[in-house]
Amino acid sequence: MKVLVAGGTGFIGSYLCRALAAADNEVTALSRSPSETPDGVDSAVGDVTDYDSISGVVEGQDAVVNLVALSPLFEPKGGNVMHDRIHRGGTENLVRAAEGGGVERFVQLSALGADPDGTTAYIRAKGQAEAIVRESDLDWTIFRPSVVFGEGGEFVSFTKRLKKMFAPGIPLYPLPGGGKTRFQPIHVEDLVPMLVAALEDDDHVGGTYEIGGPETLTLRQVTDLVYAAERKGVTIVPLPMPLAKIGLTVLGAVPGFPMGPDQYRSLQFDNTTTDNDIAAFGVEESELTTLAAHLGVE
Repeated sequence: MKVLVAGGTGFIGSYLCRALAAADNEVTALSRSPSETPDGVDSAVGDVTDYDSISGVVEGQDAVVNLVALSPLFEPKGGNVMHDRIHRGGTENLVRAAEGGGVERFVQLSALGADPDGTTAYIRAKGQAEAIVRESDLDWTIFRPSVVFGEGGEFVSFTKRLKKMFAPGIPLYPLPGGGKTRFQPIHVEDLVPMLVAALEDDDHVGGTYEIGGPETLTLRQVTDLVYAAERKGVTIVPLPMPLAKIGLTVLGAVPGFPMGPDQYRSLQFDNTTTDNDIAAFGVEESELTTLAAHLGVE
C-alpha cells in the first residue's frame, strides 16, 4: 500500500512511518521542509496550508494519514488563528487533494473533545476538521487520543516548562487549580499500531475512536512522576484558577510568552475518554504502557 503521512517527520509521524515501512508499505513522509526520514521512508516537501504544494504528492497514494497539528499546550506563533489555518484549512486541502487524486483511505488524528463550537481555538478547529473528513467521499477513520507521550514527545517536558514560567528559581511549584485537571496519557508505541490497523482493516472505516491510556492521572500526579524520575523534590502549591486566568491573560500579551487565555481554558476541562475505544483494536488496558513505566518510577 502507498501511504502518505502528512506530518510524517514529527513526533507521532516518525513512529508511524517506521511501523508502516516495517510492514512493507511504500511510505512517504510529508513535511514543510526537507527532513531526515527513517530507513525505507521517502520524503516530500509540502505545506498543507498551500494546496498546490501538496496536490501532486497526494495524487496516486492509496491512503493518507493527517498528523499535522499544533500543540494545544502552547499558544502558536501567529496567534490562535493558526489553529484554524492548519487544523481546519490544512485538513480541507488534504481531503480535497485526496478526493481528486484517487486516494481511498484517509485517517485523521483529531483530539478528545473536538467540537466546532468548543471553548478553545484548538478544539474548535479540530471539530471543524472532523466535519470536513466526515463529509468527504473518502473511506475515513478519525482518532481522538488523549495526550500522547514517549521519546521525543512534549507532554513530560510541558510540566517542567510550566514551573519555569510560574516559579523560576524557587522550590515551590504553583500549579493552576492545584493540578486537578485529569489526563489519560497514551504511549506513542501503543497508539501507532491502532493507526496502522485503521489503514489495513475495512472494519474501521467510518469509525471515530476515543483513545486513552491505561490510567487517569491529574496534572499534579503527572508532575510528581516527572520530578520523581529525575530524583528531584518539588513542593506543589495550588494556584487559584482566577489568578491563573489573570496571569495567563496578561502574560499571553507579552511577545514570546508561550501560553495565553486558551491554555487557561483548556486546563478547566479533563482530557479523558468517555469510553476508551482501544478494545476495537483488540487491545486491553493491561497491555498498555503507563507513564510511570515509561519514566522508570514504577
